[in-house]
Amino acid sequence: MLIPYISPGFAESERYRQGQVKIVNPLPGTPVLGLHVPDMKKIARDLVRRDGFRDMLDGFEGQKALYHEEKVIWGLMLDYAVMPQGERQDRFSAFIREIDGWAVCDTVCGAASWADSAKCDRQALWDWLGRMWGSVREFEVRFAVIMSMSHFLEEKWLPQIFGMTDSLDFTRVESAYLPYQTKSRRTVGKAAQAESDVLVRSGLGYVLPEGRSGRAPGAAPYYLRMGVAWMLATALAKFPDATREYVRRSRLPEDVVRLYVRKARESFRTRTVSPL
Repeated sequence: MLIPYISPGFAESERYRQGQVKIVNPLPGTPVLGLHVPDMKKIARDLVRRDGFRDMLDGFEGQKALYHEEKVIWGLMLDYAVMPQGERQDRFSAFIREIDGWAVCDTVCGAASWADSAKCDRQALWDWLGRMWGSVREFEVRFAVIMSMSHFLEEKWLPQIFGMTDSLDFTRVESAYLPYQTKSRRTVGKAAQAESDVLVRSGLGYVLPEGRSGRAPGAAPYYLRMGVAWMLATALAKFPDATREYVRRSRLPEDVVRLYVRKARESFRTRTVSPL
């Protein structure tokens, strides 16, 4: 849909496009153009300045053959457009149902400066996100987690965030990604490489062939588990004592705690901070 609006100047090399498929790990059948995030942000900003941008937003809804970048641009348009909060949340609800990858989710959450605006009704936004925490869809819950991390990780909201995190039942959350059937991180890496090396051209981009299963390097729902781990590692940087206390008494699965510890040790902000 948006391909005619993408300037030739944004085109990347074939090698870069193929590399992006491996990084974003889209579900099979979702083509990836390989655009840089700053370029997608520029496109989204340009589009919301056009007359009739709401018609374009309407046109996204119900589309089942969008490029990865088109989904990102759709979400970024919702971030950048000037509109009432109620309309924005309603339109976001339609977008969130179509999120199928971590990169779409996180790019859009990170750009949601409207959530920090003085005009934003923070309680109404939290209540709206709260309904997503109880979803059975992996990326709907991850959206709530990453939005909470990006825009609510403050002392006032910390008890509520930890409370919602502890209420998560990972066993009931559905994921389109299956874990690699491997026994070590080294073999997981080899399996991931083997899976992602099989790419085919699709229009202007590259895609994993349809008919294959999406794969992730951990137990399902892996991208929700990793999102929670990232959020907790960020909380550790801001509120180390409160975060450690929560993790010690939490109901989190052991693998989520391990992912959190790993993320904390990888971050330059928390490399010298004890995670437990």
